[in-house]
Amino acid sequence: MREEEGIRAGSQRRQLMKTEKVGGVENLERAMSGVFGPVKITGKLSRVLAYAAVKSTVSYQEIKEIIEDDPEDVLLLADQWRLLLPVSTAKSSSWEDRLLLLKDGQIYEIPNVVRYLVQDGIHSGRWDPEKAIVKLFKELGDQDWKRIPALVRGIAGEAVNHTVTGNQIRMICLRLGVGNRVDGLIAELKAAGIISPRLSSIPEVIREGSPIYELNQSVALVKSP
Repeated sequence: MREEEGIRAGSQRRQLMKTEKVGGVENLERAMSGVFGPVKITGKLSRVLAYAAVKSTVSYQEIKEIIEDDPEDVLLLADQWRLLLPVSTAKSSSWEDRLLLLKDGQIYEIPNVVRYLVQDGIHSGRWDPEKAIVKLFKELGDQDWKRIPALVRGIAGEAVNHTVTGNQIRMICLRLGVGNRVDGLIAELKAAGIISPRLSSIPEVIREGSPIYELNQSVALVKSP
C-alpha cells in the first residue's frame, strides 16, 4: 500500500513539474531576467520557484529533477536573494540561522511574499513587488494594506546592507499615520517574509537601542509611485 502511494505521489510530482515547465514559466523567466539578468541560471531558478510556489516547499531531490542538473548554483542564488529558505536551522527561524545544506533530504521553503511575486510573474511576465505586497496584505485582511508598499519603500530607503532598525521602522510608520500599529505591522512583515530579525547582532542592537531586521532583497526593488 505504501509503495503504491509512493508511486502515485511520484507520478503526481512529475506531472506537476511537467506542467510548470510548460505553462507560464517563460513569463516568470522573463520577469526574473529583469532582476538577475538573462543568464542560464535564471531559467533553472524560475522553474524551481514555479514549483515551490504551488507546493510551498521544494526538496533537494526535486530541484535535481526539475532542472536536471546540480542544484548548487540555483540554491546559492535563491538563498542570496531570500527566494528560498532552508527549513533546517541552527537555533531560531530567523534567516541568519537557516542552514543551507546542499544534499539529499534537505527541504527549502518559499517566503509568502516571494510566492505572490512568482505567481504574478507567471501570469504577467513582470517582477512587481508592490503588486505582490498589496495582494498579500489584502488577503491577510490588513486594514492598512494600501500603505504597506510605502512602508516597504521606506524600509528599503533606510536600509544599509539590507538591514534596518526597529526604530527606523517605527519612524516610517509614524510618517505614514500607522504609528499605533508598529508592533503588529512588524509581526506581519516578518510573517510575510519581508523582514527577519538579526538575532546575532547584539552589539549593534545595544548600540542602536533597537532590534535589527534584515530586509528581503527580492522586495527591496519596490519603486516610488
